[in-house]
Amino acid sequence: MVRTTIIPEQTTVNISLSIPENYIGKEMEIIAFTIREGFENIEQSAKQVSFDAISLKTKSFKFDRDEANER
Repeated sequence: MVRTTIIPEQTTVNISLSIPENYIGKEMEIIAFTIREGFENIEQSAKQVSFDAISLKTKSFKFDRDEANER
């Protein structure tokens, strides 16, 4: 992977990259985006958190180890 960060001073920028040997002859995709792109103007939604207690009656339950280990 090749990654570089620039701060352009004008609308036209000439960029030169050093490509690793194992990339030679392979199709590559070059993309450009700002570091904070996609995080701007995201409103934090109010989270609905709920913890409900679960109660199980296990007094009449009989555990059978042999039945549990059967395949």
